Amino acid sequence: MKVSLIGAGPGDPGLFTLKGRDVLARADVVVYDYLAAESLLAYARADAELIYAGKQGGDHSMPQGEINALLVRKAKEGKLVARLKGGDPYMFGRGGEEAEALVAAGVDFEVVPGVTSGIAAPAYAGIPLTHRSCASSVLFATGHEDPGKAESAHNWDAMARSGATLVFYMGMKNLPEIARRLTEAGLDADTPAALVQWGTTPRHRSLLTTLGRAPAEAAEHAFSAPALIVVGRAAALRDTLNSFEKRPLFGKGVVVTRAREQASETAAMLEELGAEVILFPTIEIVPLGDCDAAPAMQAEEPTLSTGESGSPHLPPGSSGQPAAGPAFRDALARYGMVIFTSVNGVNYFWKRLRRAGLDSRALAGSELVCIGPATAGALRGHGLEADLLPENYVAESVAEGILKHYAGRIADMRILLPRALKARDALPKLLSTHCAGVDVLPLYDTVPAGGRRDEVLEKAASGVIRCITFGSSSTVENFLKLISAEILRGFPQIKFACIGPITASTLEKAGLPCHIMPREYTIPALVNAVADAL
Repeated sequence: MKVSLIGAGPGDPGLFTLKGRDVLARADVVVYDYLAAESLLAYARADAELIYAGKQGGDHSMPQGEINALLVRKAKEGKLVARLKGGDPYMFGRGGEEAEALVAAGVDFEVVPGVTSGIAAPAYAGIPLTHRSCASSVLFATGHEDPGKAESAHNWDAMARSGATLVFYMGMKNLPEIARRLTEAGLDADTPAALVQWGTTPRHRSLLTTLGRAPAEAAEHAFSAPALIVVGRAAALRDTLNSFEKRPLFGKGVVVTRAREQASETAAMLEELGAEVILFPTIEIVPLGDCDAAPAMQAEEPTLSTGESGSPHLPPGSSGQPAAGPAFRDALARYGMVIFTSVNGVNYFWKRLRRAGLDSRALAGSELVCIGPATAGALRGHGLEADLLPENYVAESVAEGILKHYAGRIADMRILLPRALKARDALPKLLSTHCAGVDVLPLYDTVPAGGRRDEVLEKAASGVIRCITFGSSSTVENFLKLISAEILRGFPQIKFACIGPITASTLEKAGLPCHIMPREYTIPALVNAVADAL
């Protein structure tokens, strides 16, 4: 059908192009490289076929000829193929060879350019490739030429005389030879030079040196591929303009244990501060079967029963069929207040509304209470503003805030609490003695997720991980099922961060200390507290 050669950019997912994202989202097959950020695969369809064709340091999981044949074969099967290549497909990425193979086979193709590492990585390291005072031109070259060539295609004399900023891709193995060739051609050994490894990614690091000292210092500081070599006077600006490496969490690994649906926001905030984020979802959010089918809420006065958590909840009904709009609307009309305790509670409640053919108007006349600004933001996304946002987000404080705000009115109210199947009972119990009744409506459950245990243990042993964050008691419990407290005590450099006192108490009961806890029990506050503490 068609092959799209897509530049994945230099490593920072934020530098991926909008067109690349859109094409990737439509693809039937995704063939991706070693240097293409794994997070970009989240843009692919859930049913897309993902094929790894990476090349790392000369170790080719799939030779180039096989990659060419694969692209042709998949396209001729009638598939829309996304070929995701690190950087830009036509900048030392062999994209030209793949395009030629497609043309020869009569396969339609397009190129979606990407940001090349030769521009982005030096910029993140504080090196402008051109500058009016020291560099009026830039030259990009491969540091790893075709081994079949009889002699180098580079004009070393011209390079040395050009006065240009020289940027070598894939040259770390040949760094001594590159330095020798340039100095023999007349370039001063004291010419500023820089090495940039894993540019723009959380593993990014750079080194300012000179052309003559570069080979020895690269070995001393263990620089290896993937890395760029930048030679020229502009490289000397690295120490002055390097802001990327001065971020508070730069180079520090932080584990995020939230469910995958919630982790992206946390990860983005941490990455903005320079952290290397290791996603380790210990829980998975799953809708309850009754919730997905949106069974009817009883039109008569609900009868409380007891769920798995021991909390009172609305009986889910037995029909298994979506409720009729009027029946659901009439049931909701009995509630003078609806309390949303999480973003998930808001989202799954709206799923139930939509399946019943209803919208926000079904909540007309109800007071809406949200616990936390993120939950209020989710409600705002459905066109409604919270009537009350309590100052503190622990159940006891929330109940106190509600009773104070609605004093004189709450006694006649019946309250609906859409939430997870398993949750603390404190809030409904505290409110139930002051109002006409509290009904808990379980909409989703949290179950243990598989996690990435080996990766976390490897990064902990290497000293990369400096902090593990917990957003709820369930993340603590599930994490410790995968990696025990005894094992974690073997990594004294790791600090544990909890979103609030309930989560911290769960951690401490397991025998581990809570080192970091924000004053405000929100994810942004937790991220800021981690940045302040590390």
